Amino acid sequence: MNAKTMDNKPEKGIIRHIPNALTVGRLFLTLIFLGMILYAPKLEQDKPAAFLMGAFILFVVAGLTDIVDGYLARKYEVTSRFGRTVDPLADKILVCGTFFCFAMVAQPRLAGFGFSETTLHVIRWGTAVILFAREVAVQTLRHIAESHGVNFGAVVYGKIKMFLQSFGIGTVLIGWAFVSRPWGDWFTLVTYFLMVVATVLSGIQALRRVRH
Repeated sequence: MNAKTMDNKPEKGIIRHIPNALTVGRLFLTLIFLGMILYAPKLEQDKPAAFLMGAFILFVVAGLTDIVDGYLARKYEVTSRFGRTVDPLADKILVCGTFFCFAMVAQPRLAGFGFSETTLHVIRWGTAVILFAREVAVQTLRHIAESHGVNFGAVVYGKIKMFLQSFGIGTVLIGWAFVSRPWGDWFTLVTYFLMVVATVLSGIQALRRVRH
């Protein structure tokens, strides 16, 4: 064994733990982030812009850890069973948990449309339930497919869905903090619509992949 190989071994030994550490860190950040959303309405009557922007930054940091831990795991070939199990779980908790928290704190308000409170409840809770149901269904299909040796990696619809969900979270937070005009409500409603469509289509695509 040459000196170069010996030098690389300790380095890889340290790096192999970084992706899992980032995943665990993302779980903690997610819990803090969700707690901030639930706490925001308890602040003063004025829009708690600074607080919400702090939550937004936390969300961005959590998303970046997802990108970094996946990159490191692939580059250094240090994927683990823990990472394959907990990493996607952390993502689902972050995204689905956020939309359930939005529903609990009555966000988005969409005041510019004059919707009844019942309609707003349907939009908020319906969106959260659709996102959650899709994730449960796809995770179940993934386990079934992989148990039969079928590759069930991420595809285009899934990536578009994830982008729109993340974009939707940012839209609600920024709108909640700064925007109180009709165009803001239109932007949020269109974002929600596209997000739900992408979520449903990605779920249908996953079902077709298992059938084929």
